[in-house]
Amino acid sequence: MKRLPSIFGASFGVAVAVGSMIGAGILRAPHDVATLLPTVWLFVGVWVLGGLYALLGANAIAELGTMHPRSGGQYAIARHAFGPFAGFAVGWNDWLSCCGSVAAVSIVFAEALAVLLHAPSLTLTMAFAAVVAASVVLWLGSRTVNASQQFTSVAKFVGFLALTVACLVWALGHERAADAPRVVPPPGVLTGLVLALQGVIFAYDGWVGIIYFGEEVRNPGRDIPRALFGGVLAVMGVYVLLNIALAMVLPLQTIASDPLPTAAAANVIFGPTGNVLVRLLVIVALPSTILANLGMGTRVAFSLGRDTPKLSALGNASAAGVPRVAVLLSAVTTLAFLATGTFERVVTLCSVLFVASYVVSFAAVFRMRAVEPHTPRPFRAFAHPYSTGLLVLGSLAFLAGTAIAAPTDAAIAFGLIVLSYPVFRMLR
Repeated sequence: MKRLPSIFGASFGVAVAVGSMIGAGILRAPHDVATLLPTVWLFVGVWVLGGLYALLGANAIAELGTMHPRSGGQYAIARHAFGPFAGFAVGWNDWLSCCGSVAAVSIVFAEALAVLLHAPSLTLTMAFAAVVAASVVLWLGSRTVNASQQFTSVAKFVGFLALTVACLVWALGHERAADAPRVVPPPGVLTGLVLALQGVIFAYDGWVGIIYFGEEVRNPGRDIPRALFGGVLAVMGVYVLLNIALAMVLPLQTIASDPLPTAAAANVIFGPTGNVLVRLLVIVALPSTILANLGMGTRVAFSLGRDTPKLSALGNASAAGVPRVAVLLSAVTTLAFLATGTFERVVTLCSVLFVASYVVSFAAVFRMRAVEPHTPRPFRAFAHPYSTGLLVLGSLAFLAGTAIAAPTDAAIAFGLIVLSYPVFRMLR
């Protein structure tokens, strides 16, 4: 079976976006951003900037995703627009990024669970178990995935919204501690902004979630744009409001000094039980992130296998429509990331690989307008070429800034991209 069944609607697409975006990034990133930026305005503004980037990206990707709906995410877009090698390079990067993201999120999930169970020695074991559990859900088929993704994403969204409202209500009746004078952090404002955007982009990544399941969407011309924009707007609202709420409860230097500022804010509001409540929120929130990202990686592997004869086993689906070999390979690769990586390194590498793939996808809008001008487009990117051109320039500026600010991590990410060519040649 070389095609997956079409059973998903817009609600699943929004659930995948919420599931893949709201996760470990928003829990850790406020701390990282606060250490790099000197004012509350910049601290909140960088989250607005990340959301606008994702909205513009949704505008571009919606056109491509509705033209030729096919599972596989940005791999399918790059291959159709620029040929087999460009597609393979993007697919390779995208698949590694998905597996790396699942590993990073699993670490955060397991850390929270280990604290509540007073079992820090079992952290890695519980992270492994979380990946295995998500793999079992994917193995059971699309209907199980659909129900599980929507249920866990709604639970997470409600949980984060409740924490945000609690912070805002507390701030209306209390006065937080005054900010201590802050100097510009050592990297400087511009370098700090680039480094802060790495964590923010990691937190927002996943807004493209629905296109990984393109051929599985019942009405792609209608549901893909709805899922893209609906997911970004919902998450942007939570992210911006939550960071405003954190800044209203905690001084910026406290956010910068605490690796989990949401827990610090909860401690101020609820007292000693606050930390436990946030750990519970993490445990409720992150399974949907693990499931969404692992499902996206599985679809990339399936699509790569379908187009690559030497990987044909990956491109087969069971009678129930489950790409089981792709599920197994993605799970094993994620477990390898877990055994060897750290959260910070994974975040940096993934943010570079994400944006490198975005550049190719955004450029594909120009390419497809040139070579397929008459192909029906259920959705057309608003204000193209200006909106899309701004995305390409902004993405290239981010990559250049990362190469300057974090040359070692940028070099490793670039090495992974270069490595895709000999792998591609070998598989040809």
